[in-house]
Amino acid sequence: MSLENHAEFKLSITKALGDQLAAALEELMPAPLTLEDIRSLRPLPGVYQLYKGGGLVYVGKADKSLPQRIERHFRKISGRRNISPAEMSFICLYVDEDFGAVAPERLLINKHRGQGEVPWNYNGFGNNDPGKRRDTTEVDAGHFDRQYPIDLEYAFPNPIAADPLEGAEVSLAELLAATKVALPYVFRYEATKAFEEIRIQLPASHLTADEALRMISEHSPAPWQVTALPGYVIMYGKTEEYPSGMRYYRSGEVVDA
Repeated sequence: MSLENHAEFKLSITKALGDQLAAALEELMPAPLTLEDIRSLRPLPGVYQLYKGGGLVYVGKADKSLPQRIERHFRKISGRRNISPAEMSFICLYVDEDFGAVAPERLLINKHRGQGEVPWNYNGFGNNDPGKRRDTTEVDAGHFDRQYPIDLEYAFPNPIAADPLEGAEVSLAELLAATKVALPYVFRYEATKAFEEIRIQLPASHLTADEALRMISEHSPAPWQVTALPGYVIMYGKTEEYPSGMRYYRSGEVVDA
């Protein structure tokens, strides 16, 4: 039996790092996705995993602050139908040495995708505003926004009431800006100087997203249209149908697709 004096060896440093990260995360106990637990974290960079009903659904990273990043997910989930933060939990690791160079979340994603986990990665969950060019794209059935569309019954306090007992009179421009901040999903709109002159009397009580959008639509001149898409809301100065439009608000008229 002859022995060779040479052979091939493949060194996979990235796989070793991914395995180490996964092993460290497996030692942790998931905490409920609550503001109290999120805000107890230190504002440091790191990686995190989200669980829905015990199943691993998403791996992400925070370049600067883990609590800031995870709280964005809490807010997003709180404004969706078919899901609740009460179903969710999370774990995280503070990682700061050569953080950008090793892309630790990709190492974890690759490892867990091979096991049929992390279905929310590369499926729209981590997206911010997708941009105007995506408005006319039809959202696939398996996309996060299609499975968990925005909740138009999401309620929030009157965002700019001067007196909580009396409500407030505001301009349409002010109501648009306040609603954009209050909603837990993207509300993208074009502004015009004319909106600063239109006055609206707000109720003193809480508003739902639908009520705020109806109010905005009622006071917007034609052809301005508010459109609720599966993952966000848009408002432009034209009447248009969208492939994935769920609800249209047109001068006070509401049409469900």
